[in-house]
Amino acid sequence: MRYSPDIKNQVRRAYLLKSPCQPHSHKFLQRIDKNRNRRFIFDEFGSLLEYSIAKDAAYCLYCYLFYLGVSKIEYRYILNASIVCLCYLLMQGLAFRGNDESEESLNQGNFIQLLKVLASCNEEINNVVLKNALENLKLIAPSIQKDIINACAVEITNAIIRDLGDDLFSILVDECQDISVKAQMGVVIRYINKFGCVVKRFLGIVHVNDTSASSLKKAIESLFSTHGLSVSSLRGQGYDGASDMKGNLIGLKSLILRENSSAYYVHCFAHQLQLTLVAIAKKHSSISIFLKTVAHLCNIVGGSCKRRDMLREKQREKVVEGIRIGEIAIRQGLNQEMTIKRPGDTCWSSHYSTLINLIYLFSSLIDVLEYIGENGNDDLERGEAIELLDIMSRFEFIFVLFLMRKFLEITHDLSQALQSKDQNIVNAMQLVKVSKYHLQVVRDDGWKSLLLEVVQFCGKHDIVVLEMDDLYTMRGRSRRRTEKMTNLHFYPIRKHIVFPLVYTLIKLSLLLPVAITTVEMTFSAMHIIKDRLRNKMRDDLLNDCLVTYIERDVFVNIDNDDIMNRFQVMKNRRVIL
Repeated sequence: MRYSPDIKNQVRRAYLLKSPCQPHSHKFLQRIDKNRNRRFIFDEFGSLLEYSIAKDAAYCLYCYLFYLGVSKIEYRYILNASIVCLCYLLMQGLAFRGNDESEESLNQGNFIQLLKVLASCNEEINNVVLKNALENLKLIAPSIQKDIINACAVEITNAIIRDLGDDLFSILVDECQDISVKAQMGVVIRYINKFGCVVKRFLGIVHVNDTSASSLKKAIESLFSTHGLSVSSLRGQGYDGASDMKGNLIGLKSLILRENSSAYYVHCFAHQLQLTLVAIAKKHSSISIFLKTVAHLCNIVGGSCKRRDMLREKQREKVVEGIRIGEIAIRQGLNQEMTIKRPGDTCWSSHYSTLINLIYLFSSLIDVLEYIGENGNDDLERGEAIELLDIMSRFEFIFVLFLMRKFLEITHDLSQALQSKDQNIVNAMQLVKVSKYHLQVVRDDGWKSLLLEVVQFCGKHDIVVLEMDDLYTMRGRSRRRTEKMTNLHFYPIRKHIVFPLVYTLIKLSLLLPVAITTVEMTFSAMHIIKDRLRNKMRDDLLNDCLVTYIERDVFVNIDNDDIMNRFQVMKNRRVIL
């Protein structure tokens, strides 16, 4: 029917009220069919057919009124093309729509532009999509896109649930704010698959109005109900140390334990490690002052683009000179550009990277601070730079720098290993034993090598090395009120005070089989999917996009026919496959 979509239903109604064209008085010609003379008779078909005398042909009235103009094969081409484009965008975490999707626009958005590329590579697809498709059957509307995305997410989740079966599982839960300042709770399930491997799968993200334990439990129960899971099959809970999670009275842990006493709680191993490091830093003044100095250095040097460029240029000159005189080796991958990194407040592995860069860029940082001390914008800035120069030129600063680098090197390796997606309790316990061994080696036999490394570094950068037999002088305290000890006695004590506190972590860590880093990775993905340009994304669409983006290894094994079938049964479609 070549009528406007706005009046098509009115035209159909008029045709049906008028009844089909059936000229009963017309004398139909006889035709020979298998040696028999046959003549068309309307009585056999009732109101289904109508006849055109001019064309001498019969037509189905209802096919004429309701035929969409495409065959099932053509419809499959159109739908499959949209699915292919959306699957690619979902796996890459890209946006679908553009700011201007009109035909005159030079950029109609990722989805339509990708569909154009696909059509240009396949003549059969090009003949049925976009301009060559019917106006009401292009399958590019935002609502159609959301339905296809939801179909993909449902198929992925169903595949995960089938892999889990009726087996036992644990949950890892954490919450975070998205770009719209909405509290989102991420849920990951951990189970053993049929091959005996530990598997972590993202189950979904749920918007919670508040982060109280009761609200979180209701959200988890709702998610379980959606996917046919039961709290009775739960054997573990993994959270961070927040009170609404681990509270003994009304925390999420306690609420679930009341319903299922076998759902044992596990404090996140990685969080436990970070909390221990924070406790060490706060307890010992020398370590705390050192870390504050490093943070202040990052603010002074790294807080300005001009100073960062100056640092890069100074370091480039030193590398070129070092290569010229043969002090620096050259090989592919060496001597890459580095800059001072700002350490994170909660991610203590970032402190290790900061200290590595600080040691590598030390002389260039001194040059930049000297420049700021002479040419700073004001007296305060110049004074801060001069103060940092004074602190960094002390033997104590260099000693703590190398001590913390050695200490964080061991904890960094442990932290990275614990954050592995397929980590299990057996490997975690073995890693703890290895870390304990390395810490004990440093404590017992690491003093001489550490001191030698510090002395060599000080000699290279013209820093005065303390005589180990001299009396130690503590800054800021009266000599009469401090215990008299030599430098040789003081600095090894600094080393022995720091390391035993880590053993408390090691003992506690034996009780912690897993970490919740997988959930935190989902929040990193959430910030990619829902960014400042897509900050109005609805929660259901956000969940579907995250499932398809995070579980890509499952997504690639989902057949397009399964997605088509899921899309078709979601609601009544214009074409039935």
